[in-house]
Amino acid sequence: MRRVAPVDLMLLGTVLLWALNVTVTRYVLTHGWHPLAYGTIRYGAATALFWIFTYRRERSFRIARKDFRLVGIAALALFLNQLCFVYALKLSQASTVALLLGATPVFIGLITLTLRLEVLSNAFWLGAVTTLGGIALIAAASGGNLSAGLGGDLLAVGLGFTWSCYTVAIAPMMRRYSPFRISAIVLAAGWLPLALVSIPQIAHQQFHFGWKIWLGFGYAVIGPLFLTNILWFTAIDRVGPSRASLFGNLQPFFAVFFALVLLSETLHPIEIAGGILIFAGIALERFWRRPAVAPPGEP
Repeated sequence: MRRVAPVDLMLLGTVLLWALNVTVTRYVLTHGWHPLAYGTIRYGAATALFWIFTYRRERSFRIARKDFRLVGIAALALFLNQLCFVYALKLSQASTVALLLGATPVFIGLITLTLRLEVLSNAFWLGAVTTLGGIALIAAASGGNLSAGLGGDLLAVGLGFTWSCYTVAIAPMMRRYSPFRISAIVLAAGWLPLALVSIPQIAHQQFHFGWKIWLGFGYAVIGPLFLTNILWFTAIDRVGPSRASLFGNLQPFFAVFFALVLLSETLHPIEIAGGILIFAGIALERFWRRPAVAPPGEP
């Protein structure tokens, strides 16, 4: 029996920190935080911490001019991702958002196919259709109220899609720079527009929270944004992205578990059926997918 390696514990810890963040964010957003105020202050604090860490490690944030376009695309995707994140969790249950996040690998596959970065097998399409069917079931369970459940569900889909765009955009730069430098630059570039659109909510935000809310906020800054970047990229450097992605697939499961246990949420039977379809589709996508075939030259 293979011993559990330290890198496995790093990957598992990263996934657990990410998963718990869905529940923590849902809790603080329903106990006084305005969505945009929370998002921009949290991201600003985490970006500052990560810049300090990265500068002490690399002493430079320099990137080539030819990569500015990719940085801009990644930053825009991250900005939209944070808008979707806070409002999806404001409008929908954390468990429902977590289920829909399971569709992220399918979105990545569809984006790479559209950009002709990858050749996908018939099994992928079967997995994609299965996953999209699961999304449709979860949306049907919301009752069609755009201002509440359905709106949050659609934003959760947008959350997975924008994260996929971010992932694809930074992939070429990962061959030229360290992931720490890329993350530091993109975090800062994505935070600037988030801060601008958040000004009205920050101006009206009251900060008279109890200790549980501040504890949750501190966790959301240090755990899933700052610490996970260090753990995840260090682990990938040691074992590669394929093995790391196997752990990443567990995130929605843990996120649903935390939401059900800590927030006492319940799932409609149709949502459960939708979640099963999503994870079945991901299994097809993950285990029967052809190796990526990249076109010659830089994108």
